[in-house]
Amino acid sequence: MTKLTHFDEAGRAAMVDVSAKAETSRTATARGRVVMAPETLALIQAGQVGKGDVLGVARIAGIMAAKKTSDLIPLCHPLLISKVTVDLTPAPPDAVEIEATVKLTGQTGVEMEALTAVTVAALTVYDMVKAADRAMRIEDVRLVHKSGGKSGTYEAS
Repeated sequence: MTKLTHFDEAGRAAMVDVSAKAETSRTATARGRVVMAPETLALIQAGQVGKGDVLGVARIAGIMAAKKTSDLIPLCHPLLISKVTVDLTPAPPDAVEIEATVKLTGQTGVEMEALTAVTVAALTVYDMVKAADRAMRIEDVRLVHKSGGKSGTYEAS
């Protein structure tokens, strides 16, 4: 079994010491989706949601979330992120697909930042249209790619 890195010798939660790691270019991409009634997606696409541009606001929320991941997830390192992209794409008849990519040059990876960006973007979509559809579901949030660092490249199958 792989040794978990966020525990010390006594089994207590601890922040990983990355000071001896080399700085490398690191990238992570995560995806997820919000499933909704077809009528709800139609409202979003038509720009008829009273709170404003749902996909635009969710994109900004995802970018902001990536930058604040260390404030939200215990033991995450604060990172000097170089780039964050969050794309929200309507997927008729009943979903919005979300993809976030985070990049930096540093001593630790950005998987948590990409996953946080997708999750907060999805929550923002939910929040902005919940009055029309409380049965929406946030689904399939997962890491699909990471590169850089000692462990190399990961591609989801």
